[in-house]
Amino acid sequence: MGCGKSTLGRALSKATGWQFIDLDNYIEGRYHKTVNEIFAEKGEEGFRTLEKNMLHEVALFENVIIACGGGTPCFYDNMEFMNAHGTTVFLNADIEKLHTRLMRGRHKRPLIANKSDEELREFILAALDKRMKFYSMAKAVFTSDLLDTRSQIDDTVKLFLQQFEIS
Repeated sequence: MGCGKSTLGRALSKATGWQFIDLDNYIEGRYHKTVNEIFAEKGEEGFRTLEKNMLHEVALFENVIIACGGGTPCFYDNMEFMNAHGTTVFLNADIEKLHTRLMRGRHKRPLIANKSDEELREFILAALDKRMKFYSMAKAVFTSDLLDTRSQIDDTVKLFLQQFEIS
């Protein structure tokens, strides 16, 4: 959350012509419900099963950039599956950068909307601590700190394309 998956994914899609899929948005479109509504109806286990199935579906697409939710790699064999079917990239952003981004947009995220600044910082640290063993299984790491201006986004896209030898 806040590492720049959507910002970088959309910019990469524009630069490459590849389709960009945000897995949560894909699920919402398929089920005509928000992720929060699905969680409320099916519980986390039900949502994670559905998420796994949708991940397997979009993995069949060609020339696609997929941004999965921060929890996706942490359930079932999702991380192993993603590694077997594509190039996985952990977007690593500085804690302060994550905190700043999430403070700005917290009203759009029910999970953090009512947290104080300090509670938000603790939430970020706890989530990363819990999930890092899965994130560290990604085939590559890319720093996503510089995505705040159009110029930074453009420069970051160029670096990404160079690092992964995408033309």
